[in-house]
Amino acid sequence: MNAPFPAPSPTESTVDAAPGAMLTVRIRRDGGFQAFTVARRPAQTVLDVVTEIQREQDPTLAYRFACRVGMCGSCAMMVNGRPRWTCRTRVAAVAEGDGLTLEPLRNLPVVKDLAVDMEPFFAKWTAAHGAFEPGAVPADDFAVVAPESPERRAVDAGIECINCGVCYAACDVVAWNPDYLGPAALNRAWTLVNDVRDRGQDARLAAVSGDAGCQSCHTHMSCTEHCPKALAPTFAIAGLKRATARAALKRFGAQAFRGPSGRRPS
Repeated sequence: MNAPFPAPSPTESTVDAAPGAMLTVRIRRDGGFQAFTVARRPAQTVLDVVTEIQREQDPTLAYRFACRVGMCGSCAMMVNGRPRWTCRTRVAAVAEGDGLTLEPLRNLPVVKDLAVDMEPFFAKWTAAHGAFEPGAVPADDFAVVAPESPERRAVDAGIECINCGVCYAACDVVAWNPDYLGPAALNRAWTLVNDVRDRGQDARLAAVSGDAGCQSCHTHMSCTEHCPKALAPTFAIAGLKRATARAALKRFGAQAFRGPSGRRPS
């Protein structure tokens, strides 16, 4: 299911600054902000600005990027308080007057300047059993996953997640509860819950049903609103809530059927 909110687009209607205009860029580093001034240019992205500062004004400025075309997600940072891919964000669309404020992604440890440590993010991905589990004895042949099946259609959008961390930075629950698994990890768990080939469902549902799991989501939909790929982690988490509830009822029903002694009534 796609997100009900349109994701920010680099192609949305913008007006470039007049020739000769300058941009003041405030970058959070060393516990405060440092200001830089760069020239405004047509079709200029926020990543262009950061790269220019690093190359021409301060080579010690730390940040991260790779593809520059919206495929890797590694350039994400806070732009005027909102998590964004900087390679796909035009300055003309987000500049507040002649100013721009850049900070590292929220909810993650800062390595230096605009670069964050993604280890806690991926540790939660692992804690949510985000790896495919083929089982002790994998099938002899490839499983058929019908594109039109309900399970596959339920995760059509979710499997496109590239783990950029934007939703994690946008999540208020992560800010309040650092143990919360977060929308990206839970979205990944949902895609595997619907994978008919996976054999790790019991352990996965148990992992995402704890205090730090899907039930902690307050459905603020910040992750869905901010996702650059217009995915809907909120709805994936809602699916996990239903799946974990069904699993709990199934266990409760089995225990009730067996009785206090653990044996089936005669």
